[in-house]
Amino acid sequence: MTGFLTLIDGRSGAGKTVYAQRIAEAFDTRVIHMDDLYPGWQGLAYATDTLTRILAERAAGQTPTWQRWDWYAENWGEVDTLDPERPLLVEGCGSITPTTAALADRVIWLEAPEQVRRARALERDSTDWWWQRWAEQEEIHIAQHRPHELATEVIHTFD
Repeated sequence: MTGFLTLIDGRSGAGKTVYAQRIAEAFDTRVIHMDDLYPGWQGLAYATDTLTRILAERAAGQTPTWQRWDWYAENWGEVDTLDPERPLLVEGCGSITPTTAALADRVIWLEAPEQVRRARALERDSTDWWWQRWAEQEEIHIAQHRPHELATEVIHTFD
C-alpha cells in the first residue's frame, strides 16, 4: 500500500515551495522538489518524465531511485530513494500531468498574477535572466498537460 500523495504545481513564483513546506511540517510528509529533478534551466520536460517514472514505480510498490540535480556544480549529484509507503508531497512546475494526477490523492494548482510571481522569483533568485526561458517551458507544460484543469483544488496566492 502506498502512502498519501499530494501534487502541488503552478508557475514560477506562485508559492509552491512555501505552501509545500507548511503541509510537510504539519503532516510529517516526505517532499520531492521538482527543482531537484530539472537538469538546469532547460529541463522542465525531462523532470516531468522523471517524476512520472518515480510515481509509477511508487504506485507499483517499488522503491524508486533517481539522481538529484546539483545546481551549483551544474551536474547530477547524489542518488535519492523513496519509501513507497510514506506519505509524499511533490511540489514544482511540471508535477501535474494526466498520468501523475491519476496516481495522486490530492492535486493542487497555485495561481498568482505574473507581477507577484516575478517579484517573488526575483527575491528568491536575485536575478531574472532565466525568467523568459523558463516561462516558455511552463507554457508548453500547461498547453500539453492542462494541470490547472486536472487540479482538484486551485488556490490563489495573491499578496
